[in-house]
Amino acid sequence: MRYAPIIALAPFMVSAVQANQYFTTEQAQKALFPSATRVLATPVELSDEQRSQIEALSDVRQRWKEQPVWRAEKDGVFQGWYIEDRVIGKHEFIRYAVALSPEGRVLGIEIMEYLETYGDQVRQADWRGQFLGRTTQSGFKLGEDIRNISGATLSCRNVTNGVKRLLALQQVALTAPDRGAQPK
Repeated sequence: MRYAPIIALAPFMVSAVQANQYFTTEQAQKALFPSATRVLATPVELSDEQRSQIEALSDVRQRWKEQPVWRAEKDGVFQGWYIEDRVIGKHEFIRYAVALSPEGRVLGIEIMEYLETYGDQVRQADWRGQFLGRTTQSGFKLGEDIRNISGATLSCRNVTNGVKRLLALQQVALTAPDRGAQPK
């Protein structure tokens, strides 16, 4: 009985964990490429040199050697790249997807899974909309080019850095559509 007070307090001592999956891969692909008639898995295996090039272009480390990538087509015509990625929030990973045009512009971004207790405001359409049309040449400075959300600073920063890194990945590791739109 001497442990009863401690056991009674246990629910208050553990921080709440909020695990939400908002999209499966197929749902995110449909949301980002609604007119695509085919989305082909085209995983990219990055060399150490490519990873270094991505970091040099984006100022963000490419952690993974393998990057999940899909090629979106409409009636056989290349529409763009669908790329899934993970970045750390405060303590947990944020799984998200980015659609990139053949020319290297952001067409859209969806937050697929968010495990953090706070900061899920990065799911808001107006915040995600700030990335539309951005390229490797665009500004990505949080608080200037990209609006920060109070209480979600780490999520904002890391998703922003992730998008910037994926744009660099496209430039380094994915060929232009006129050369077959395949991984380099």
